[in-house]
Amino acid sequence: MLSELKIKNLLLIEEAELELDPGLNILTGETGAGKTLLATALGLLLGERSKSGLVRPGAPEALVEGVFTLPSELSDELQALLPDDAHELILARRIWPDGRSRAVINGATATVGDLRALGSAVLSFHGQHEHRQLALATFQMDTLDAAVGGSQPELRSKAAAAHLEVRAAESHLAALSASDGTHQRELDLLRYEVDEIDRIAPLDGEADELKVERERLRRLDGLREALSGLQEATGGDDEVTATELLSRAQKAFDSVLGVDSEVDSIGERLSSLLIELQDAGRESGRLLDGLEASPQRLGEIEQRLDEVDRLLLKHGGTLAGVEAHATTARERLLELDDLEGARDRARATLAEVTVAQGKITAALRKGRLATAKRLGPAVEGILGDLALEGARFEIAVTPRETAGPTGADDVEFLVSANPGLPTAPIGQVASGGEMSRILLALLSVSIENGGMAEGNLIVFDEIDAGIGGRTARAVGSRLGSLAQRRQVLCITHLPQVAAAGDRQFMIAKTAGEEGSTTTVKHLVGAELEAEMVRMLGADEGDKAALAHARELLEEA
Repeated sequence: MLSELKIKNLLLIEEAELELDPGLNILTGETGAGKTLLATALGLLLGERSKSGLVRPGAPEALVEGVFTLPSELSDELQALLPDDAHELILARRIWPDGRSRAVINGATATVGDLRALGSAVLSFHGQHEHRQLALATFQMDTLDAAVGGSQPELRSKAAAAHLEVRAAESHLAALSASDGTHQRELDLLRYEVDEIDRIAPLDGEADELKVERERLRRLDGLREALSGLQEATGGDDEVTATELLSRAQKAFDSVLGVDSEVDSIGERLSSLLIELQDAGRESGRLLDGLEASPQRLGEIEQRLDEVDRLLLKHGGTLAGVEAHATTARERLLELDDLEGARDRARATLAEVTVAQGKITAALRKGRLATAKRLGPAVEGILGDLALEGARFEIAVTPRETAGPTGADDVEFLVSANPGLPTAPIGQVASGGEMSRILLALLSVSIENGGMAEGNLIVFDEIDAGIGGRTARAVGSRLGSLAQRRQVLCITHLPQVAAAGDRQFMIAKTAGEEGSTTTVKHLVGAELEAEMVRMLGADEGDKAALAHARELLEEA
């Protein structure tokens, strides 16, 4: 359950706070006042993508925060996202003017994916145009499978995996069934590639070592010049070398040792310097003797590096890629050497995965047929309460010859809104208002049968679009019934629906010197009656409209 929703600096909303109750919470307001901003805020808590332009002009950032009752059942993965001592779930989203955002869960920074996962566990959002999805085959399939419940989601995952396995087995068999000429060309290519890899046989780290040696050979003259210069300075033929000069100075310091501590310190440093210089001179001589120009060796290195680089480039740029290709190629060579046996094994594998796929699709179909048979009459019963008396609703589950990622069935919603007419695909015969009511009926049946976790908030954003009058009153009554089992928040423009609420809010826009501002206000008593009069399309003070508003509130 959502107990508190805070919104700050989101577009027109400078600051708003909604304290929701269990049951049916209603949000109303004039067109353009900003009712959709609430839907935007809830969408951000559900991990929807943020964008630039959401922050109120002049504000440094926007904030949306929702305080939810901690669900009694969370997966271990979701539970790990919360502190051990958490007694409530606090989801928040900070948005900056350039569209960047930060997700926060119980005060700790999180990923948008984590926010989406937890948000989906406590909140179900149904937008004002969602009823249009009822005409989509994918939505109908997903809705039916969700109503099946139980192991159906797991079977759907297995069906997708089985489909990939069957496709892979079919492709493998097709490749083995190609012409002999094709296989001979493949054999020749694979043998060439394996021979090339075996001949070059690159070693781990070899290329780096060769590059170091190549650079050394290329810069041989520079190395000689550096080493020769140091050797001459420390022990060359010159009458006075650097070593000789430092030795003389060292003797002078030794002659006054103990007279002045600061001078002694310099003498110690000079002694160390002299030792280092003498050692560097000896080392330079040793290295200089070992420097030999070898154009032949440089050529060998260049050729080796060229071979290794070309081989790596062919197979992904890494030694691991070369080794993996060699392994795959050798396995394929063995397979092609026993082509008929490989074909037999491929046929056996295809048969095996096809049988496994058939078992999964049969289990999916069994659940769909049973649920379709149960769901149709249940939805029809609710449609009667939604001013669609005599309407028929059926779910056709038709087997397909070829299985796919969702199984081997076609699912189609069929409806007849008028008694005596045959059922037809919902997208062809149902109006927008009728589809809204059918969607509400489907959701009601799903929730009544445990299709949504206890305590979840259900949000309807103008699901009552396209209806009015007695039908609107029926929808309000159904929402009220639904709210006895789940917390519901409904954004509406219909007074008949608003009257059914347990707690009503109004969103209003006011224009000031610094621009427009949207506020949210909890309505009770006379303020609620005044809002109902406005929704009825009457002027303030219209006594007949006020009487009608009071009648709607009393009857709800």
